[in-house]
Amino acid sequence: MPDLSGKVAIVTGCASGIGAATVRRLRSDGADVLGTDINEADGAAVCQAIRARFVRHNVSDTAAWPEIVAQATQRWGRLDILVNNAGVVSQASIEDVTDEIWDRTYDINIKGTMAGCRAAIAAMKANPGGASGALINIASTSAMAALPGDVAYCSSKGAVRVLTQSVAAHCAKAGYAIRCNTIVPGATETGILNDAEEAMPGLKAAVAATSPMNRLADPAETAAAIAFLASDECPYMTGAEMLVDGAMMAVHPGF
Repeated sequence: MPDLSGKVAIVTGCASGIGAATVRRLRSDGADVLGTDINEADGAAVCQAIRARFVRHNVSDTAAWPEIVAQATQRWGRLDILVNNAGVVSQASIEDVTDEIWDRTYDINIKGTMAGCRAAIAAMKANPGGASGALINIASTSAMAALPGDVAYCSSKGAVRVLTQSVAAHCAKAGYAIRCNTIVPGATETGILNDAEEAMPGLKAAVAATSPMNRLADPAETAAAIAFLASDECPYMTGAEMLVDGAMMAVHPGF
């Protein structure tokens, strides 16, 4: 189990699914955690139960990001980990997608991720002992094998992958000990998938069947991979993608 004692983390989208599991995992590994979400009731409940701090924040509000980061650094004196987990699906094909759907999806999935990385790097550069930290961005297997019915989600998650690579290369060339990696979850038991199931009954079973393991992932399984990337166990791992997909991409180039 990674030792995150003395580390400080921010986790977005903490009210449910992978975000909630990540807050719990990082706290259990010893980190101090600030969770954020637009779902104030559930987010606060998740954090309160494990003695983490909660702040309501819409990640697409880029102007608010420096204040979110400041709440962590002012309370604990540093920032070591950012998990950009918040995201939305749109459930619209190229023929159905509207400008409003496209903009909202990109504002949350990619602009929010960019703004989080930007604000976190500024804080991590000021850490006692010099620039250091771990940025972990959550993509999706849908960025690697696109879904025909969700053009905005798939393309925005594809952008997250390349954003991560650019951030990683920038930090490495600048001489910062700040790593940036992508987690690529497969079909996971999350609120997003449950919402999609309501619109498309039978979707969860169909998606689970695409995995050789013939099941959905538990969010805690993804959180375990996030905890590894957040730890000091992989100092040379940056700009990488870690699949947590039950071998889905190994055998399914498309869904």
